[in-house]
Amino acid sequence: EKRRQRESTPGLQAALTIVLLISQTLKLTGVLDDCFCDIESIDVFNNFKVYPHIRKLVERDFFRYYKVNLKRPCPFWPDEGQCSIKDCHVEPCPESKVPVGIKSGNYNKFSQAAGSISDARECKTHSLTHTLTLTHTHTHTLTHTHTRYVDLLLNPERYTGYKGPSAWRVWNSIYEENCFKPRSVYRPLNPLAPSRGEGFYKWMEGLCLEKRVFYRLISGLHSSINIHLCAEYLLDEGWGKSVWGPNLHEFRQRFDPAETKGEGTRRLKNLYFLYLIELRALSKVTPYFERSFINLYTGNSQEDSSTKELLLQVLNETKAFPMHFDESSMFAGHKIESKTLKEEFRLHFKNISRIMDCVGCSKCRLWGTLQTQGLGTALRILFSEKEIKKLPENSPSKGFQLTRQEIVALLNGFARLSTSIKELHNFRTLLKDPR
Repeated sequence: EKRRQRESTPGLQAALTIVLLISQTLKLTGVLDDCFCDIESIDVFNNFKVYPHIRKLVERDFFRYYKVNLKRPCPFWPDEGQCSIKDCHVEPCPESKVPVGIKSGNYNKFSQAAGSISDARECKTHSLTHTLTLTHTHTHTLTHTHTRYVDLLLNPERYTGYKGPSAWRVWNSIYEENCFKPRSVYRPLNPLAPSRGEGFYKWMEGLCLEKRVFYRLISGLHSSINIHLCAEYLLDEGWGKSVWGPNLHEFRQRFDPAETKGEGTRRLKNLYFLYLIELRALSKVTPYFERSFINLYTGNSQEDSSTKELLLQVLNETKAFPMHFDESSMFAGHKIESKTLKEEFRLHFKNISRIMDCVGCSKCRLWGTLQTQGLGTALRILFSEKEIKKLPENSPSKGFQLTRQEIVALLNGFARLSTSIKELHNFRTLLKDPR
């Protein structure tokens, strides 16, 4: 009924008609598996309601600076060295450019107190709580030497030229060792392996919902990253200036049904599934950010106030979406089996986050780390509903908490998914009329 009322609005009805026509190019239409939402509704909702606001939000100072260690060694195989291509490089942000409130390490602090923070405290190395699990927090004490702030706006995610055996090994390890692969399946799970056809996915039919969800989340993340690389491809380096833009040939190789024997459509559907999961998490965490003591603190009170206002606008849009993913059926079986499954889920995800330290391209590692942490934070939120509801109104130190790192990763990670769906619309338009 909600969908019928929404589609009766003339502007949205026209937009939906256009989406339906363009979607037929990739055979990307209809209801997604394991949920009750159709692709066309997500397209209209994202492209017209969410994307314009989330794009502005992540440009704000609170969300543009991300602290990361890009020097951690790979824990699973000998280090193969860093990518030598110039576009792989990440330019760290000088301390002097990072807003004073962010360097203080206390994003809840009231902006008026910014002037009282000493320079010594600003530069002090501190621990970052890096959530990579569903119910537990994994904390890394990061050294000042290798942990730096990065300005995400100056280091955008785009095609760097990083490919070949090193990149293949990372994704292959993620799929083969961390996606609940049944012992009876001997063929590679990596969707970029030589095409297997529709019959390959029969193995998933025997998996429980939680294990199917895990595979689809990783596949969706992989698809999203590939769309970013196709949309921001190095087209020309002439006259000393690089030109970036959409590469239709690259997109076809990865997603066109004809060139992937239908697998491209499945990969893209997993992107939409991941979008729904993170959308649901944002809608559930809204009460946390509505608390008066939650300040997105940078030291600029006017900027902080408008940033929080824009964040709440985005979150309220997510709450209004009428076809959210229902996570209540996950981990809902026998208590002991559910606990075991949740622990497996947690460990697999933790391993994937550690594999990101094996990515040889610094820029790819940066965005892979951020988006993996964003997904980990979303999953923790998804299964913390009771804790969020019990939050005290005026106590910032009790109950459910998110660190600034988690908040930045969560919103930037979702912004990447939102951008993927917007870019997908652009690619479908190009496929329809490649001129």
